Amino acid sequence: MRVLFLDLDSVSPHHLGCYGYERNTSPNIDKVAEKGVRFNNYYTSDAPCAPSRTALMSGQFGIKNGLVGHGGTAGDMKAEGAERELFGSLATGGSLPSFLQMGAGLNTALISPFPQRHATFNFYAGFNEIFNTGGFGMESAEKVTPVAKDWLKKNAKNDDWFLYINYWDAHTPYRAPESFGNPFAEEPLPEWANEDTLEKHKQAVGPHTVHELEIDHNNMTYTNQQSEKYPRSPGEIKNMDDYRKMIDGYDTGIKYVDEHLGKLFDLMEEEGVLEDTIIIISADHGENMGQLGIYGEHGTADDGTCRIPMIIKWPGMKQGVVDEGLHYHLDLPVTLAEMMDLPASPDWDGRSYAPTLKDGEDCGRDYLVVSQCAHVAQRSVRFGDWLYMRTYHDGYHLFDKEMLFNLAEDPREENNLAAQHKDKCMEGAYYLQEWHDDMMFRTGDDVDPLWTVIKEGGPYHAKGYLKNYGKRLVETGREAQFNELKKKHPQEFPEEQSTAKQAFRGLMMKNHFNREV
Repeated sequence: MRVLFLDLDSVSPHHLGCYGYERNTSPNIDKVAEKGVRFNNYYTSDAPCAPSRTALMSGQFGIKNGLVGHGGTAGDMKAEGAERELFGSLATGGSLPSFLQMGAGLNTALISPFPQRHATFNFYAGFNEIFNTGGFGMESAEKVTPVAKDWLKKNAKNDDWFLYINYWDAHTPYRAPESFGNPFAEEPLPEWANEDTLEKHKQAVGPHTVHELEIDHNNMTYTNQQSEKYPRSPGEIKNMDDYRKMIDGYDTGIKYVDEHLGKLFDLMEEEGVLEDTIIIISADHGENMGQLGIYGEHGTADDGTCRIPMIIKWPGMKQGVVDEGLHYHLDLPVTLAEMMDLPASPDWDGRSYAPTLKDGEDCGRDYLVVSQCAHVAQRSVRFGDWLYMRTYHDGYHLFDKEMLFNLAEDPREENNLAAQHKDKCMEGAYYLQEWHDDMMFRTGDDVDPLWTVIKEGGPYHAKGYLKNYGKRLVETGREAQFNELKKKHPQEFPEEQSTAKQAFRGLMMKNHFNREV
């Protein structure tokens, strides 16, 4: 058995040809989809990068494994505690690569800098071979492909291997080399990328909205300053030319990765192993390209961020199937176990969709719950055509506490229907509570890591940035929005709270004194 897993960071199914995108971004990926199963409603359980890949590798929801953010306590997996055994930790048997190595007898190899990028070294558990491409996740495909080709030349004809490869070009800042040009320069923008949409999105506030597409970590603020090193990524979207630069930059990143995948496929064909290799193409998360008014980021618990591609070509199994069922990415370990006729780890939270691969059978879930705690603190429920979103910390975007979208009629998430469909909000809230109760019972813990993030000051990418961002909002004529953000986040201004409390106490004492007199 040979398995090639292609993890394409930030690649959204909304921008792939096989998922209906009008631009020719993915001809090589599309060919694989024609020979396999394409999952249409496939979601990461936890976004973005580190929570997603940890959930996949552990087979557990973030609320259970503990890693839901990019910093603080919730930036690490929970310690296994007193019950941890010498050879019985999650890393030695329950992680996906450990299972493939120890249970299935595969030689497991990783080509990725991801564990170093996010200090998630548990990700290494179970890999026989590890190749860190050294760019900290900022490398382009021309740095990754030679390492992958070298490995394949040495190992492709061996019988039992699992090769996991990360590509990064669709992640901001878009870094496809200048020599690649712009394959979409003469193509029209997608229909939704128009002046009306842009004008509407100019009313949005917060990081990675059209006025501030960049984060200045040194000065702890959000900015419109474009990096000279990455000309494909604009600092702001002022007009349609900027709009084109943003979308073309992202699509070019996907196209560049796709061409490099074609090089791998050509090599595998030369080695005579392409047809009998299991090929899995997916991502850690998608990319908002206007959804919720956010561009070039994966910082929410919505469809734009959390819906991911999943294409599986499994020799001898179904071809050309499109599955509409609801699935999590953490369903993959359980599915592989069933496909390999091996017992699944009792620690896994997934549900197998092997019947889809074998017979095209629909075996999706009734609903999904997806979480985001790195940029905002949100949980959402996908059920039927509906996406119900609940916001606990808005990451300075002024999101409503409750949002509801009909994805069949409004795939771009432009119209919040929460006020019109309270019944659907109640249904989504019921599913969310049902899931939460079940997960908390199964963890045996009384701490939800989402609330750990809130307790420690908020999501990592929004913690402590509001004061400096507020100065920019005032300077650019958006003081009213800053005032709204201050109302929603009074904890960011303790001195104002203290002054208000002192004034209140003074008034009470004065009234009391006057009554006594």
